[in-house]
Amino acid sequence: MTPDNVVWLIPLPPLIAFFIIVLFTNRNKALSHWVAIGLMGVSWLLSWGVFFRALGTAGFGAQVLQAAVAWLPFGAPSVAGTGPLSMGVLVDPLTAAMLFFVPLICLLIFVYSVGYGNFGRPVDPHDLPGQPPHRGVEPLYSRFFAFLSLFAFAMLLLVVADNLLLMFVGWEIMGLCSYLLIGFWYSRDYSDPRQITPRQAAVKAFIVTRVGDMLMLLGIAYLYAQTGTLSFRQIMYADGGAMLAKLASTPSSIVGLSAAGLIGLLLFGGTVGKSAQFPLHVWLPDAMEGPTPVSAMIHAATMVSAGVYAMLRMFPLLSAGWVSGGPLTPPMMAMAVVGTFTALFAATIAVAQNDIKKVLAYSTISQLGFMLAALGTGAYVAAAFHLVTHAFFKALLFLGSGSVIHGMEHGEQHAPSAAAHGLDPQNMLNMGGLRRRMPLTFWTFVAGGLALAGFPFITAGFWSKDEILADTWAHAPVIFVVLALAAFLTAFYTMRQISLTFLGQPRTAAAEHASENTWTMTLPLAALGFFAVAAGWAGIPEDFLGLNLAGAARFQAMVGKALLSPPEALPFNVVPLLTSLVVALGGLLAGWWVYRRFAAGETDPLALALGPVYGWLKNKYYFDELYDWAFVRPVRWLAEVVVSQWIDRGLIDGALHGIGRLGVAIGDALREYIDVPVVTGAGDRLGSGVKDVGRSARTLQTGKVQEYLLMALAMVIVAGIVLFLPILMSR
Repeated sequence: MTPDNVVWLIPLPPLIAFFIIVLFTNRNKALSHWVAIGLMGVSWLLSWGVFFRALGTAGFGAQVLQAAVAWLPFGAPSVAGTGPLSMGVLVDPLTAAMLFFVPLICLLIFVYSVGYGNFGRPVDPHDLPGQPPHRGVEPLYSRFFAFLSLFAFAMLLLVVADNLLLMFVGWEIMGLCSYLLIGFWYSRDYSDPRQITPRQAAVKAFIVTRVGDMLMLLGIAYLYAQTGTLSFRQIMYADGGAMLAKLASTPSSIVGLSAAGLIGLLLFGGTVGKSAQFPLHVWLPDAMEGPTPVSAMIHAATMVSAGVYAMLRMFPLLSAGWVSGGPLTPPMMAMAVVGTFTALFAATIAVAQNDIKKVLAYSTISQLGFMLAALGTGAYVAAAFHLVTHAFFKALLFLGSGSVIHGMEHGEQHAPSAAAHGLDPQNMLNMGGLRRRMPLTFWTFVAGGLALAGFPFITAGFWSKDEILADTWAHAPVIFVVLALAAFLTAFYTMRQISLTFLGQPRTAAAEHASENTWTMTLPLAALGFFAVAAGWAGIPEDFLGLNLAGAARFQAMVGKALLSPPEALPFNVVPLLTSLVVALGGLLAGWWVYRRFAAGETDPLALALGPVYGWLKNKYYFDELYDWAFVRPVRWLAEVVVSQWIDRGLIDGALHGIGRLGVAIGDALREYIDVPVVTGAGDRLGSGVKDVGRSARTLQTGKVQEYLLMALAMVIVAGIVLFLPILMSR
């Protein structure tokens, strides 16, 4: 089998698993998870086979693995001629990098889900007052693995697609899967009406991301109208980039924007929604209402990574007409501004969150902002590198948070005091001291947290984040300063999370009786912990401190080949390195110093230090309330008052009721003036006349034979007169 044919097969095993579980094994929970894990493992093996084959291919980058077949017999006149839309696969250096981590992380999440699902869904303590929450096997266990498999298929399809339309198909399937999995516990309700439910979170995620998807679809349509093709290679690499040059020089319908600029901005709109960037960031924290493996899939392996991947894939188009050191193109400017602002904005919110998963959610929003800011300044390789390392340590952190939550729920069930029951197992203020109760979770979580904070030299996050800071220092010092501040806050809230969760003394009986989880949950943590450290070694600069290490050169050479012009490696500069050291170590030290002795019942020291500002951070700058006031309530008023009452009931129903009343009035008039007097009246008079004749004639019926004979004789005489009188008179 040729490598091209193997690429076709990569997305198929999870799709097959989805159909097998739905159609055949849904009643057998164990068989369902083995089907999902086994076929996901096949995709992983195929992906790594292609990855290592690509690395060993001479001239890989200039030469790629590509195959396509005619798909839709539809074409439009363009510089490329006419022809059908194709369905194809493509493996270039960027795809190869994605195939390295996406299927592996998906597989580890599948294995983790076995232990997670066997604990099952907790019962809301408000439903059973005075009783501890209990767990059993998740009742929708098979359905969960079916949806996870479909999710993995969609991401793998998006990664290997060779054109925008096929990529968009995978993009939209992921939107469906996110809706199904965020709202997986759709029957769950809370006693607090202010707390969003899973089904509300699912609807919110679906609607908000559709805003970005609509913009992206418009960009795809406009691109096709301009070029007649959606193939990545044809648009960006054919004839030495002639099509890109044409798009960059063609004015769009918006003054001041070229066709390439407008298309790039529309495509970036899709990423703003999918990767939860400001102002469409509000769906991602609420998506934590879904099961923890879903959170890990969304944040590390699929959903939000797809948004940055799309920008990496389309970067030659986004930067069409840009020369290094010159003015940024409109799409690059948008990425730089939105990404930089989002990185700092989300980091400030994360420092005041107490839900262990929501801290990580805002952290993801912030880290994706780092990547987009890097892309906006032209740091393509740094953004791609951080996408890879972030996937590993963020998957580790989310799965670690799930392990903590399960350990806390186990502690709730085994705590002797009834006061321990009903506590929020995701609130870090209810934790503390878990390093002794859950040592493996603790050490792996620390590895992921240090990678997120950019702990120097030994973690993957340091090398990838340092690349971004180095590039922004060279090309955009203002962005460098903002990202450095965001990096400091990242280290601070990471150590705050570690301290509140694992250090100090247990602050509740549930934390005191927490326990480590099964091997199916801890084994993926150990594997991801390794990559949270080792994945960064490929990015060690070749001339770093005179060590002559070639890791970064190899990575940049491989990933940079996905561009028309691979970026030049920056010379070593001590300023971004020292900045990385200061913000990482300073943030970690500050977080540990503030929260090292935090005890039960104490007020958050940050709340005391920031005063009213803390309330704004804790309440996410009230953006949910703002959107509720600006969008939700007006739309609801529009639906309930304007559409329902005025248009539906008033206009449409009123018109229909008016037509009905007019019909009734016309019917009444016809009945009164035509039906009753004419139609019915004539019939009635005819009947009455017949009755009158009958009543008059009945007097002739006397019953006397003599009278009947006399009448017959009279009739004969009359008849004779009538017949013979004319004859007699004629004579």
